[in-house]
Amino acid sequence: MNKVPPPSQERLALLRLARTPGIGPMNFSRLLGLYGSGIQALEAWPARQKRAGHEAPAIPSAAEMEDEIAALQKTGARHLLRCDADYPLLLTHVPDAPPLLFIRGDSALLSRGGVGIVGARNASAAGIRLAESLSAELAAAGQCVVSGLARGIDTAAHEAALYPGLTVAALAGGLDQVYPPENAALQEQIAEKGCLITEAPPGTVPQARHFPRRNRLIAGIAAATLVIEAAQKSGTLITARLATEYDRVVMAVPGTPLDPRSRGGNQLIKQGAVMVETGTDILQALPQHLPHRQPAPWQRRTPAPLFEQPERTDQAARPEKIPAPQPARPHMVAARQPASSPAPAAEPQPPLPLRDRLLDLLSHTPIAVDEVVTRCQFSVAAVTAALGELEMEGLISCLPGGQVVRLPDEA
Repeated sequence: MNKVPPPSQERLALLRLARTPGIGPMNFSRLLGLYGSGIQALEAWPARQKRAGHEAPAIPSAAEMEDEIAALQKTGARHLLRCDADYPLLLTHVPDAPPLLFIRGDSALLSRGGVGIVGARNASAAGIRLAESLSAELAAAGQCVVSGLARGIDTAAHEAALYPGLTVAALAGGLDQVYPPENAALQEQIAEKGCLITEAPPGTVPQARHFPRRNRLIAGIAAATLVIEAAQKSGTLITARLATEYDRVVMAVPGTPLDPRSRGGNQLIKQGAVMVETGTDILQALPQHLPHRQPAPWQRRTPAPLFEQPERTDQAARPEKIPAPQPARPHMVAARQPASSPAPAAEPQPPLPLRDRLLDLLSHTPIAVDEVVTRCQFSVAAVTAALGELEMEGLISCLPGGQVVRLPDEA
């Protein structure tokens, strides 16, 4: 195992910020865009919460994070921050990309694009055979197979791509959790030959509310998503919908309308998904080139180092030339501060509480997303990302026809 350099104070601050309850992808990006570094954002967060009338957040200490780093390294796992060079390539183009991931295995697989293969847990024998065949054909062609390690279609897809080591498993729980139990050996094999990835910290037991986040990883990492057997109301279709929102290729295998497991795929094909019968159909539909990596929204021209660097003594050493940053995405524009001449220091104005405004605006009566955007006065990208977060938390539901509704509170 390669020795990992000790984290810098900036990296520790970023890890602590990402692991603080209440800080999701949008808050993480806005805070760093506002304050410029993890250290400053971490120092400012408790006061901001207090002014907003919230309880002081339970921020992990530096010692706790160092212990977590050491524990992960013992199992061959590690943290992966949004600003790391081996963060999944296509996930950098997702507005609500998670700021922190946990991985074990070959991180290079995360940026190969590839195909997400998802489908029913109670898959038919024919569906499982097809998943095995298509996955093996994709792996033989050098394509990485991404799936969720669930029973049925997921398991078949992983197993067929395991021999060449071209499979990524997105988990709903922590890397130290095994689900389903019968896939314990397969999970370990994927860690050794492929890659395991999750948003969930160590110790997180998989629960129903965690699976939408796993689905987001599958849709975000892969260049295309293939559905093999899915009911009309299933997590598989959530993955397909997310792939569509991320501007990825969506494919589906057709089936008999007499089988409920075929209705989801048939519905996707009616809506424009690529119909797949052979591996050639998949390969022909894949994009020829992957886009360039997007820098993290908050990264500046001279970002703070994420690992401690030994002091350079050779005078010939010159700083690396850093390319100009990409233009800010629409939903990040408000979070950036314009350059200006020095002025008296002042507390930056907090960003508008989009999450709270959405929860106040939404009710048990469906409303069009376009109307939500108009009423919130945020960009479409910001509202869409925030709605996605709320849906993953089980607070709202996105309905057909571009509508959204708030779900009843649990008793």
